[in-house]
Amino acid sequence: MIKLFNATDTLYSSNGDKVIIPTKAIIHKEDNGAFYLQMECSLNYIEDLQPNKLLVAPTPQGEQAFRIQNIDKRNDKLVLKAQHVFFDSMNYVIQDSYVVDKTCNDALDHLNNATDNPSPFTTSSNVVMIASYRCVRKSLYEAIQVILERWGGHLVRNNFSLSINNLIGQDNGVELRYGKNIKNITASYDWNSVCTKLLPVGKDGLLLDSIYITSSTQYDIPYTKVVSFQQDNVEEDNFRDEDGNLDEEAYHNALINDLISKGNSYLNNNAVPKVNYTLSANLEKLSDIGDLIKVYDERLGIELLTNVISFDYDCLLGQYIEVQFGNFQNSLSNLISTVNSESTQIAEEQAYKVQVTLSDELKEATDTIWGVLGNSYVIVEGDKILVVDTLPKENATNVIMINAGGIAFGNNGINGTFSSVWDINNTLNLENINVIGLSADLIKSGTLKLGNQLNQNGILEVYDDANNLIATMDKDGLRMNALDGGYIKINTTVGFSGYDKNDNRIYWVDGDSFHQRKSVVEEEITLVNKMRILPMTIYDANQQVVNDGIGFVSVL
Repeated sequence: MIKLFNATDTLYSSNGDKVIIPTKAIIHKEDNGAFYLQMECSLNYIEDLQPNKLLVAPTPQGEQAFRIQNIDKRNDKLVLKAQHVFFDSMNYVIQDSYVVDKTCNDALDHLNNATDNPSPFTTSSNVVMIASYRCVRKSLYEAIQVILERWGGHLVRNNFSLSINNLIGQDNGVELRYGKNIKNITASYDWNSVCTKLLPVGKDGLLLDSIYITSSTQYDIPYTKVVSFQQDNVEEDNFRDEDGNLDEEAYHNALINDLISKGNSYLNNNAVPKVNYTLSANLEKLSDIGDLIKVYDERLGIELLTNVISFDYDCLLGQYIEVQFGNFQNSLSNLISTVNSESTQIAEEQAYKVQVTLSDELKEATDTIWGVLGNSYVIVEGDKILVVDTLPKENATNVIMINAGGIAFGNNGINGTFSSVWDINNTLNLENINVIGLSADLIKSGTLKLGNQLNQNGILEVYDDANNLIATMDKDGLRMNALDGGYIKINTTVGFSGYDKNDNRIYWVDGDSFHQRKSVVEEEITLVNKMRILPMTIYDANQQVVNDGIGFVSVL
């Protein structure tokens, strides 16, 4: 079912203002690109479906919110297209904000907090690359596109929660053999980059003695290209003797070997055409964009390990109806996340600014380090190494101790307790820890505190294997969801209460009394430990049932 919510709603655990029964509901999603709901329904909903309202639809990744934009009335039905709420980021403007030498996580947080109106999004990233970006008079959406281009990664959109991750998708063992076991699959081939014979050009116009490198893969017509390669990794200084004299023969041979290696690698990557496959069928093992798929293309001799780059999902059938995967057409809102002439130009234009900034920061860091060195002393003893902030060591406050057991940090002197310890058994014990992103198989904790007022006092969500939300713990208490749409609530307002899918309370605890609208007892009931109600069947002498019902007996 599709649920209708108001324009400003951000929580979608209820049925909303109304449940919409569409005749067609298709989700289209692309890697770093489009994400929308295409829906058709009867004219009965014409007063309900208004621009800016939200439609919450089931997807393979859980319920997602889509904002209604344009609605068309066609004969006897309504047709609309609703964009994922991520595209609300187009409506938040950043006037002028400068991200300098930050990780992707810090860059997202910085720009998300720089919008003209408070952003409704929460952001995170596990991309650790350092980069800079000055955003001037751009929307938050445009800023995120630049972040994706410069820092790399894949955009994960979960309602108003946005993250950019190094890798997405799963390997569920999906294998397809084009032209064999899969019939309803089409392929698009790009021959523009195909090369089976290469003339590689190296540093200062260097050529190979053989001039060309030839691939074992050949076609009816030749595919020959001339490609120039950078060889900055082969440095002259590595081939100079102690007096600075260059061994020209050794240096030349190193350049030749490097050029051969780069040329062969280029041939291996471009001997066959780039290919995209579109499968008009349901892949049951598919979980999301980025999933790995192994494709065998017998005609071209291709054994391709590729990723899903887009899909269409039928919300009514609960299955994929079209999946696209391959090794080209990776969209980034019409930006290709590869190093090209445009990004090179941007880098050159910003080089001077970055150089000045880095120089200033390096000077500040150097001054800090040298300042600390005057108050830091290393003491090597028989079984340990001590780093203290003053001498003699007995007067020290800040202490680092390293021995065969591990490394410990403290500010209570050499005989005091240590607040942080990393032992040799790979256990890290800390009094306080601040983590940007955490992935763990097991978390053991005495007290686990979640959130504050800025993120709705913390939210804990639990999902089953099918990615259905089965439990939520937040400022409103605990809620557990049933597969039939019912749920249980536990909080200070309702106590312990159960509800059906229509939000009707069907059982609850009031003080020391338990109330319920209906009850089914399978075996027996005992009342105040005095009387028991049991099923009872009475037979006559011929073992025929003469009475079948319940009986009341006392409890002995």
